[in-house]
Amino acid sequence: MAGVGTNVVFEDEKIKVWEFNLEPGEQTGIHTHEMEYVFYVINGSTLEVFDADGKFVMPLEFKDCDVLPLRLEGDELVVVGNESLRVPATHSARNAGSSTYREVLIEKK
Repeated sequence: MAGVGTNVVFEDEKIKVWEFNLEPGEQTGIHTHEMEYVFYVINGSTLEVFDADGKFVMPLEFKDCDVLPLRLEGDELVVVGNESLRVPATHSARNAGSSTYREVLIEKK
């Protein structure tokens, strides 16, 4: 995986759209979100988030059709509408569920 998703499916001067797939037990490499973004969950699962040092941060459970907008605040990503939910902008994620996790991620340039 390169960047914040599996494949770039569209890009212009305003947005970058990624397809993101994570098989059960699969973990992303450590990556950094440098743009605010929103994602739409196609197939939900539980993702475990790890910081840049590999330390477990928290589990996040996503259901089909969830939409999650995130903004950058310093070195954290903050969930818009639930500002108490924060994850490091530099992190990795592991699919702790039993099914493939799929989302569409849209970065705002």
